[in-house]
Amino acid sequence: MGEITINGRPITFEEESNVLEVIRKAGIELPTFCYHSELSVYGGCRMCVVDIDGMGVVGACSTAPRDGMMVRTHTRELRDIRKLAVELLLADHDRECTTCEKSGGCQLQRLATQLGVHEIRFGERDMSMPVDDSNAAILRNPNKCILCGDCVRMCEEVQEVGALGFINRGSNAMVVPAFEKEMGDVECVNCGQCMAVCPTGALVVKSETDRAFEALADENKTVIVQIAPAVRVAIGEAFGLPAGDNLLGKLVAALKILGVDKVFDTSLAADLTVIEETQEFLQRRQAGESAPMFTSCCPAWVKFAEYRHPEMLSSLSSCRSPQQMFGSMIKRYYADMIEANPNDLYVISIMPCTAKKAEAQRPEFVHNEVTDVDLVLTTQEVAAMLKEVGLDLGRLEVQALDSPFGFGTGAGVMFGNSGGVSEAVLRHVADHLAGEEKPVVDYPQVRGDQGIKPIRISVGDNTIRLAVVHGLKQAHQMIERIKTGEITVDLVEVMACPGGCTGGAGQPQPERRDTKSQRAHGLYISEKMTQLRKSRENPILQTLYDNWLGEPASPTAHDALHTTYQSRRRILGEEIALEPGEQLEVQVCVGTFCYLQGSYDVLSQLLSELESEGLGEAVNVRGTFCFEQCQGGPSVMIGDEIQARVTLERVPEMMETIRDHLSGTPKRLD
Repeated sequence: MGEITINGRPITFEEESNVLEVIRKAGIELPTFCYHSELSVYGGCRMCVVDIDGMGVVGACSTAPRDGMMVRTHTRELRDIRKLAVELLLADHDRECTTCEKSGGCQLQRLATQLGVHEIRFGERDMSMPVDDSNAAILRNPNKCILCGDCVRMCEEVQEVGALGFINRGSNAMVVPAFEKEMGDVECVNCGQCMAVCPTGALVVKSETDRAFEALADENKTVIVQIAPAVRVAIGEAFGLPAGDNLLGKLVAALKILGVDKVFDTSLAADLTVIEETQEFLQRRQAGESAPMFTSCCPAWVKFAEYRHPEMLSSLSSCRSPQQMFGSMIKRYYADMIEANPNDLYVISIMPCTAKKAEAQRPEFVHNEVTDVDLVLTTQEVAAMLKEVGLDLGRLEVQALDSPFGFGTGAGVMFGNSGGVSEAVLRHVADHLAGEEKPVVDYPQVRGDQGIKPIRISVGDNTIRLAVVHGLKQAHQMIERIKTGEITVDLVEVMACPGGCTGGAGQPQPERRDTKSQRAHGLYISEKMTQLRKSRENPILQTLYDNWLGEPASPTAHDALHTTYQSRRRILGEEIALEPGEQLEVQVCVGTFCYLQGSYDVLSQLLSELESEGLGEAVNVRGTFCFEQCQGGPSVMIGDEIQARVTLERVPEMMETIRDHLSGTPKRLD
């Protein structure tokens, strides 16, 4: 604790870690580009500079508060520094602001206006780089990057993916995907959190609104829309309404005006997920499986597991996400119900999540050459469509969802929050273990914004050990703790985005720091307002099982509502030559899993040994991605034979094998 003087006003500080936070506590919003409280301090944009007695001009974000400090925030010198910083950024920036996807919501644009930068004294940039549209969810325009590093730190520090990074120095510095590949060719899991912190239009949602308008104009298509739970408490922000307000009825009305034929609720499919996932959980529990079951609702988490932890894929629930269950239900059951050709039904998902775009394109979700979900639009894209046709959401009268799939329970609504899946499953499991219908019980233990929440729940004579995790770095840490035996759990809920779906990258970018918590609160209020609050109480589900699925986990249910996973390459494209040479080919996998197990050290040691023995010209050693042998990594291919679990200790053995190949008498590897 202490006290600092800010512009002549004494302000106490307690837990604030830097002067910037104390200044904001005093009601002064210093501009920043590169500061986010959940990320490490970068201090590169120099927008939050202050003048402190005895220290001079320093960055407020990177300066710890000390008792007795005298701080000034807006001297003439400081204002000039900020203006010059913005002017220099604009000089090196694509200035086509009127056609930029971020126009009106760009932080650089906003600060230029706020700081009074009305002219740029420097010339325009003399080069233009190609726009990268290779990713299924994210559009990257390097011409609009201001090198704040927010995306790099978010991807590395919060998500632990590391798909983006800096290269070069000085005026040649750039933020690029790994190995200077395109975004669609690297380990990106499509979570979009890089985009959520980007202050400009360098990273934006890959818009597909034109495809939606085309489908709406096609008289041969019946357009069916599903709305995810988290969308209803966020879309109002795009129209100046408070975060957390449930605008589902108004959104339904707007979609009907656009020409949508049927509007349904993804909460119904979430209820279906609860039934199938609970049945799977109980079967694993009864079988005595020691490994915990991980939820599979979040496609970014699923992809992260496929990239980074393929050894854990058997522990993932085989249930599809609610989005994909819904698509399957429409194209198989509903098409038969209304006697329609599945190809004539066009399913659009409105989701808070960018990763859902990539999920809908997975080949597992194509049945008889018919795609289950045809198009995914984020909350941002739907708001843009409504504005394009002149619809103001706040002024519309509410309209009800359509039958029969417009009804979901409170349990399904909760899916939008971190902990919601666990709470919905717990309500269902409690009734099953008790053997009778119990009153609805809330489980506040699973709620909140902690990254990892290990919880024990007593249900009669049974104890259920579970963990709720959000953020992929936290998921990785959770897996490591499970492997080491530090923690023992039965069920792990994982959401890639901080806060769960309410914090999805497809939602409107928050203008206040408490926006995500307001959305979560609004979703819990919506849950309490539902007539039925347990998934098993949903009458539509009983009809689905009676007329289509048979019973939970039946062969029909598995075919329509479940899926499989696979180990995936870390990076696509050409192999990276690390050492020239001829004759014998030696390839070392440096994909993520093998890399984490020490394959780079193996590669370095092999190169060193070959050089010391004068074999560098006889052996072509390359790093490559990937042999699809992740569970046995690190992997090395000598000639045409793959050897697994090649640690540093086994390098001498590899050298002996290489000598044998070069002498023409290769031995079989054991």
